[in-house]
Amino acid sequence: MESSPLRHFEVPQELDGSRLDRALAKLVEEFSRDRVREMVEDGRVSLAGEEIRKPSHKVSVGERIEILLQPRDRTRRGSEENTGLEVVFEDEHIIVVNKPAGMVAHPSTVVVGGTVSEVAVEQFGALPNLQGSDRPGIVHRLDKDTSGVLVLARTDEAGAELMRQFREREVEKKYLALVDGDPRFDSDWIALAIGRRPGQGERMSVFPPDQKLDEDCTAKPAETFYEVVERFGDCALLACTPKTGRTHQIRVHLAYIGHSILKDPLYKSRRAVGRKFPKGAPKLGRHALHAHHLVIRHPATGERMEFTVEPPPDMQNVIEYFRTRASSAS
Repeated sequence: MESSPLRHFEVPQELDGSRLDRALAKLVEEFSRDRVREMVEDGRVSLAGEEIRKPSHKVSVGERIEILLQPRDRTRRGSEENTGLEVVFEDEHIIVVNKPAGMVAHPSTVVVGGTVSEVAVEQFGALPNLQGSDRPGIVHRLDKDTSGVLVLARTDEAGAELMRQFREREVEKKYLALVDGDPRFDSDWIALAIGRRPGQGERMSVFPPDQKLDEDCTAKPAETFYEVVERFGDCALLACTPKTGRTHQIRVHLAYIGHSILKDPLYKSRRAVGRKFPKGAPKLGRHALHAHHLVIRHPATGERMEFTVEPPPDMQNVIEYFRTRASSAS
């Protein structure tokens, strides 16, 4: 990337009179308020063309905010070994790929190179920039270490329609998660708001219903349904269906109820703290979460389309290890 991407926002009615850093933290969900404050102080934010370096500056409804997303560290790159994306489906409107673990969806302030959007442009040609010049083709995201089904747009029209489907929760998503502990219930709903707390950087937190939220809170409602697919004694394989699409939602929700995803360094339940991965288990260098199934309406024809991708070998091998161990113990 030779130049830094410029993102544009317009202050909505509900943020009228808010501090600039608070407004940006609401508008740019992938950044914490602390990170946004740094960008303001670095002189990378302007209002109506005027540079603003004061995070406490009050914004007004309708004002145009511009923010320059300049990578902090150009030497830290995405997954260098990825030479191409595995195609699940492709036509002139959309591309559905099997994203490998370790690959970031798009460039950010900390990762440039080897991302899904950059590799996709090299592999398929120019893609629409509906979410910014640094995010060609992107209509939704998966965490860096989450593998599985990801859909990209090939045209502006397809991108707009797919984004609408995700925004209005018409898309069906199902993830497979290998978690610590043996869940009490065979299935359950988790309905707990998720947001960032001051000083926690990019880490998300659950905000219980009885907790009073202050004006700086970025918490939003979040719902996840899970079902136990298989039990292995001290761990289990779950199928998780998120109704909403908050950052790190499944990881945060499962950790909060005491069943954090195995090998997730950021979110651990109390029971998982200090517990070590079995010495004899196959190597797993990332959290055990996989986007297994996706259902969308084709953006041009309206046809219902389902895509399923099985977990990659690293996760499959670990599942088989726990399955065999559980069978031997019974």
